[in-house]
Amino acid sequence: MPWHEAAPAKINLFLHVGPVGDDGYHPLCSLVAFADVGDGLTLDPDGAPGLAVVGPFASALAEDPAGPEGNLVTRASEALQHVGVDASGLSLTLDKRLPIAAGLGGGSSDAGAVLRLARRYLAPDMDVTLLAKVAAELGADGPMCLAAVPAWAEGRGDVLTPEPRLPDLHAVLVNPGVPSPTGAVYRAYDALARGEADRPVPPVAWDAGTVMAWLADQRNDLEGPAVLNAPAIGPALEALRQAGGARLVRMSGSGATVFGLYDDAADAARAAQAIEADHPGWWVRATTLGAGPAA
Repeated sequence: MPWHEAAPAKINLFLHVGPVGDDGYHPLCSLVAFADVGDGLTLDPDGAPGLAVVGPFASALAEDPAGPEGNLVTRASEALQHVGVDASGLSLTLDKRLPIAAGLGGGSSDAGAVLRLARRYLAPDMDVTLLAKVAAELGADGPMCLAAVPAWAEGRGDVLTPEPRLPDLHAVLVNPGVPSPTGAVYRAYDALARGEADRPVPPVAWDAGTVMAWLADQRNDLEGPAVLNAPAIGPALEALRQAGGARLVRMSGSGATVFGLYDDAADAARAAQAIEADHPGWWVRATTLGAGPAA
């Protein structure tokens, strides 16, 4: 019987970024949530060893198999060797449903799914803190996407503080079909030299309305640089505003995916339908943000 694991989309509800440090990294502060949409990973106990990629964005990943997302899936399996777990014989299928280079943490989330699935199947008694060390080898987002729960992220994004008080938030995700490579966005950010990695005082209450109003006072310091690099992000932001009902419209991560937050699921669904009708070539999803879906 196949084993399944979800790889949910990661959303930066805000992203405060400081100037690059002497170590070559940018300090940041973010509040991260996970969507109930994303990629999926399947392990077939009777299948041939290797990784197959299917889904609507499989071809985009195949065009650059050595790119960041492809690398992370493979590297996650290989990294398990460092803790004595041999995952080389696993038969894995990645259902790639998230756009590539979209600011949704797709590659890191896929890697987290590989690690969780391999632990369940091969080493169920493994201490999760040991698995988190493996995830950290895969990049700053590794531990965050392994846990897939709402959290404050600081440092390089690897200093995590879980935030269980974050309520579920109704949202619409929109990607206009253009990539937004992280490196290029950070180079544009450095040229502008704006932003600080400040951690805001938390909201006075954690109901959805108060949290959305508080988030509106925060920012994504990479949004301006990303729009300069990928101008199509601007119309996506405007489409969310024009659809109506959004309490907040913002870009996630380094883009190109943008999101709107809504009072309820019905408002989110109406906005998603309107944007899909006006922009049939875009990737649009109504979703709920919170903890990642259970496997």
